[in-house]
Amino acid sequence: MGQQFRVHGESLGESSKPGIPRTTRQSTLGEFLTAMRGRLAPEDVGLRSVGRRRTPGLRRQEVAELAAVSIDWYIRLEQGRAGAPGSAVLDALAEALRLSPVEREYLHLTARGEAPPRPLLDQRGGVTTSLRAILDGMPMLPAYVVDHSFDILAHNAAATAMFGDGFGHGTASNVALLLFLDPDARRGQLNWEQIARETVGALRANAAKYPDDPRMQAVIARLRAGHRDFAAWWGDHTVGERCSGVKRVAHPAAGVLTVSYDMFSAPEASEQRLMVLTPVDAESEVRLRGLVTAHSRRVAREAGDESGVGEAEKVEKAAVLAG
Repeated sequence: MGQQFRVHGESLGESSKPGIPRTTRQSTLGEFLTAMRGRLAPEDVGLRSVGRRRTPGLRRQEVAELAAVSIDWYIRLEQGRAGAPGSAVLDALAEALRLSPVEREYLHLTARGEAPPRPLLDQRGGVTTSLRAILDGMPMLPAYVVDHSFDILAHNAAATAMFGDGFGHGTASNVALLLFLDPDARRGQLNWEQIARETVGALRANAAKYPDDPRMQAVIARLRAGHRDFAAWWGDHTVGERCSGVKRVAHPAAGVLTVSYDMFSAPEASEQRLMVLTPVDAESEVRLRGLVTAHSRRVAREAGDESGVGEAEKVEKAAVLAG
């Protein structure tokens, strides 16, 4: 094994993993670190600029001091002569170089061949204005945003029309809880076992990413205690990711709808996912359109807004022309 270096009890270097070309990775790492310190001025990291600099950017010694590592070791790291740094040291370098989350992940992948643990973002602020505009910009397609524990952070009017006025509230504020603990939701999902198993696999994958997240643990504990199928499938240790597929939904007013579901990563929020439902066939499209339009008219009438009724009719006409 390569020589080990420790700062504050943390290992700075280790030999490369078998099968991974260390030389290429080390040279790329050195080039990346050099480029990242070259884009910073001392003032950017709270240092005073003393004396004339022959080249722009931070000096190696300044980076080493900011990351609390040995200057000699850091020089060897940039030159590709040091072992793979430990995760904590890479995070210290990422902080010193003011790396973005994407750059931090690239640093870990380049140095160690594995992604770092992901920081869990605070979701209490909901979704961004642009993502809210995307939701509302799809008036005929049910769409909603969930976080890592499948809590519903936002949804559009078409989702309310399809899933009911309670969607996003109480038990229905979490897709997994709704799917397993609401009898009406189970009856309405004609592919219930398929969707339910996918949900279990996705929850287990997310739980591995965030094992200490209290909300995730609370959702899983409630499901294990409240539904025997969930408890059994959780014990299978199935891991997966819910991305896309087709399902059939029995709606009490619109009848059976066959829809595709596609899940997209929301921009600027690594653990927010946008779920969009689209009709698969012409019959489902007509039924979904009628369902959404009827909901829009009802909401407008209850609010005493006749202009809203007219707006719903315009949306319906635009959807017909687009189709």
